[in-house]
Amino acid sequence: MHIDIISLFPEMFDGPLGHSIIKRAREANILKIAVTNPRDFTYDKHHIVDDAPFGGGAGMVMKPEPIFRTVESITSKNYSNNHRIILMCPSGKRLDQEKVKQLAGYEHLILVCGHYEGIDERVREGLVDETISVGDFVLTGGELPAMIIVDAVARMLPGVLGSCDSAPHDSFYNGLLDYPQYTRPREFNGLAVPEILLSGDHAKINTWRRKQSLKKTLECRPDLLQNIKLSSEDAKLMAEVINEQSGG
Repeated sequence: MHIDIISLFPEMFDGPLGHSIIKRAREANILKIAVTNPRDFTYDKHHIVDDAPFGGGAGMVMKPEPIFRTVESITSKNYSNNHRIILMCPSGKRLDQEKVKQLAGYEHLILVCGHYEGIDERVREGLVDETISVGDFVLTGGELPAMIIVDAVARMLPGVLGSCDSAPHDSFYNGLLDYPQYTRPREFNGLAVPEILLSGDHAKINTWRRKQSLKKTLECRPDLLQNIKLSSEDAKLMAEVINEQSGG
């Protein structure tokens, strides 16, 4: 996969994209990332990328021409016709794991990062394929949301994670939160690892983990359960969870 990021602050990406899983993915040529500054596509001597909003108001708005030119330069390299142009914007569709899996299916992503008071609306109307938000809050720019998308999408790419089973066990991958994880020592500060995990009975361990996943989702994110069709076994485990919580 190739990911292009359009940002006025390319240096912000040096650290996050140079470590851990993303670093290994890039070194293995599974993931290629480039960050382009739209100032490089301005033709005035001051490299102006923003201007005052029509109609008045506080702040500055990013001009459309540098963004269009940057995207046109990127797409002219013909990395793939299977690409998606995405604007990072608080008014966009909320990012979730299902959207991450969809984005991982593209060969080329172009992430446009806004700044200041935002980007001229004509970028949304005439250039990007969709807008994405990472939550109902406002950030200084689209750089942090872009980093989140890169990290989340990278985990979905074959060969990126150390184990092919890692991604399916992540929280949200199948609609539920992840089950609790434990490692050595067996006891710490009076808190012991559940005996079932030490039993060696993998069938029982898998059942326990599924039940704990359902329990955590019910306790922390009950809204997620509205979009999940539980199997008969899941329904049975959920009934046990509810019964235990009610003191039954």
